Amino acid sequence: MSRRDIFTDVAAILHPLPQPTEAVEEDHDGFLEWRRQAAEDQRDTAESLRLSWEEGDQDPLIGALSSARRAKEEAEQQIRELLAYGREFVQPRPYTLGDLAAAAGMSISGVRTAYGHRDVAQVADATGAKPRQWRAPDPDDSEATA
Repeated sequence: MSRRDIFTDVAAILHPLPQPTEAVEEDHDGFLEWRRQAAEDQRDTAESLRLSWEEGDQDPLIGALSSARRAKEEAEQQIRELLAYGREFVQPRPYTLGDLAAAAGMSISGVRTAYGHRDVAQVADATGAKPRQWRAPDPDDSEATA
């Protein structure tokens, strides 16, 4: 019985090889390039994971899970900021809650509560745009509680 190589297995999970579909017949060369790139990414990642392990830095699976969690948190923050932009910065009328909910895979009430003052401030800092007036005061604003 042979043991699985955790480095190549984790790399294969992180960079799966594309599977042929009916659309491949129309763009065979593009598919082959896509598949070649994924295989190269797998090899590079497996080597990187192996080196990290050998240098005593990190277990390959734990490291991959930690990276995936960070990516998920960053994506969730990006979604909050995009929702805030769509509702608070787009003029003259914001995007509808329904349109944003459908695009984000959320409920309308989920969109309504997904972002807060901090997210709006981050969008304003990133874009230089001014948000529309908020109906509720910022709970972190010391002047609002004075």
